[in-house]
Amino acid sequence: MEYRQLGNCGLRVSVLSLGTMTFGGRGVFAKVGGSDVLGATRLVDRALDAGVNLVDTADSYSGGLSEEIVGRAMKGRWNRALVATKARMPTGTGPNDAGLSRHHLIEACEGSLRRLGTDHIDLYQVHAWDGCTPLEETLRALDDLVRAGKVRYVGCSNYSGWHLMKALATADRLGTARFVSQQIHYSLQARDAENELLPIAVDQGVGVLAWSPLAGGLLTGKYRRGTEAPAGSRHLSDWNEPPVHDREQLYDIVETLVQIAGERGATPAQVALAWLLGRPAVSSLVVGARTEEQLAGNLAAAELVLSEGERERLAQVSAPPLPYPYWHQAKIARDRLGAADLALLGPRIAPR
Repeated sequence: MEYRQLGNCGLRVSVLSLGTMTFGGRGVFAKVGGSDVLGATRLVDRALDAGVNLVDTADSYSGGLSEEIVGRAMKGRWNRALVATKARMPTGTGPNDAGLSRHHLIEACEGSLRRLGTDHIDLYQVHAWDGCTPLEETLRALDDLVRAGKVRYVGCSNYSGWHLMKALATADRLGTARFVSQQIHYSLQARDAENELLPIAVDQGVGVLAWSPLAGGLLTGKYRRGTEAPAGSRHLSDWNEPPVHDREQLYDIVETLVQIAGERGATPAQVALAWLLGRPAVSSLVVGARTEEQLAGNLAAAELVLSEGERERLAQVSAPPLPYPYWHQAKIARDRLGAADLALLGPRIAPR
């Protein structure tokens, strides 16, 4: 297992992290998975034995049940892994039971600590943007949790580019704890993050944790052009997370994954994960699984290194069109591009 620095902070994290949305199976999360304590413990065992040192959860997963199960599965061996969780989503029905207010963040943190059965959270992430709470209030509350020793590092998730830059600039102005990471949706099927979030990560030293790097299973090879979706599958029907904007391109991506996997003696999922691990600023991919076999297959991706030719084939077949102003920059500003600019535009600029 390879370990990478989480942005500019001192933490080193495994390139694959264990996602636990499948733990619990309560409410809407039953569609994703339903591992009980015994099943979850087996998954944690397999991940730890493979060298995974980051377990990611959230207080909203199965109404807090995921955190409880993580706590029970990790009991007595917290020294073997870091724990990351998130807050922002509703935890009750009251008017202050959601968001990123000081009130809710402190209450949510105490609840997560209790469910996890630990005295600190290694990486505490705000789960989504809150446009109704001043950033200063959110960042000062997070900083207070860090100073109290209840949280060691803070990160964000699902922010836009301007949200992230405003938060970083505000933290710098206030002298509060800065986001060391952003957890974002990023895969061969959804490369939107390359427009703003990856360049910011390079420029600002923010680590990238990619959630749903297999696009919720769309990139595993199960969904092929001209074939029926697997029995019991939720994608390409009424389930739209992640949304598929171009189904034909998705099938082209999958066919390329299948071809490369066959050439390398790997699985399409392993190839898709290996491609992401070569992208700028990516610290770790958050992978979940319903079964030990799925998890073992995903973990093997940490040992797969693609050739430049294979990476280019995947980059070309999955490339989205460049939005403005990037197509314009690629045309007229290419002589003065920095490292952050090239994180997006480098592969798109043909040598003159």
